[in-house]
This record gives sequence, structure tokens and C-alpha cells, in this order.
Amino acid sequence: MIIDMTGLRQKLRERQYKVTPQRQIILQIFLDNQDKHLSAEDIHNIVRDQSNDIGLATVYRTLELLSELEVLQKIDFGDGRSRYEINETSTPHHHHHLICLSCGKVIEFEEDLLENLENSIAQNSNFTIVDHQVKFYGHCQECSLKSEH
Repeated sequence: MIIDMTGLRQKLRERQYKVTPQRQIILQIFLDNQDKHLSAEDIHNIVRDQSNDIGLATVYRTLELLSELEVLQKIDFGDGRSRYEINETSTPHHHHHLICLSCGKVIEFEEDLLENLENSIAQNSNFTIVDHQVKFYGHCQECSLKSEH
């Protein structure tokens, strides 16, 4: 499924929410940065760099709303800041993340190695699993090379 502004606007309207200029700006930032996991502060900094006057409180409220509407997925990487990414509902499971403990970089990987384990858990526990998240913490290649020098 291709995620674009038209589909995102439609999702807001379907649930009786207005498509305000501030919401459109924030949605566009996510469309322009689909490979990143952005915090409210990251969004606010981008907005300020674009000379838009949107307060940090508005950014927080918009991110919470878009998360509740499942337009964005809220992710906690254990660094004290919630991060967000566009919620791609076309895949049965979300991608997984590699989180660098040195620089904070987040790298996505798509390979789902847990399918057999998930099926076994579901069967043995009579539990219907609808999703899972995997986060690996370590050091990215750049940080590993720096620490060797």
C-alpha cells in the first residue's frame, strides 16, 4: 500500500477530524522522512527550520491524535522519548529495529524470523497473536569502528 497525503487526509475525515494546516505539515514531514523514527522534538525542529509557526504542544497533540487514529505508530526505544513512524497496515507484522546505544541510530530490518516461534506459541497457549515487536540493542557499524580506534 502506498501511503500518501490523500490517503492520510481521507483517514482523518473518515473519523470526523479536520485536516488542519498544522496536521498537514506534520503529515508531510513523515512522508518526507519515511525512513526515520521521529520524536515530537524532531518534528518541532523540522517545522521551525521550514519557518512554520507550530508550537511544541500542538506537535505533541497532533502526534497523539495521529497515533490514536493509527495513522502513525508510536514506538518506545527506551531512551525516554516516544518516536513515531507512518503506520503501514499493509504488512502483517511491523518491521523490527536495531538501536545503537552509542549514537541512537535506529536501523530497520524486514526479515521476520519469528513466524515459526509465533505459530508455536499461539498453538501451545491457545492464544491469538496479532502482532509483535522486536528491538535489538547494540552498536552500529560506525560506532563500532570508532571504538576500535
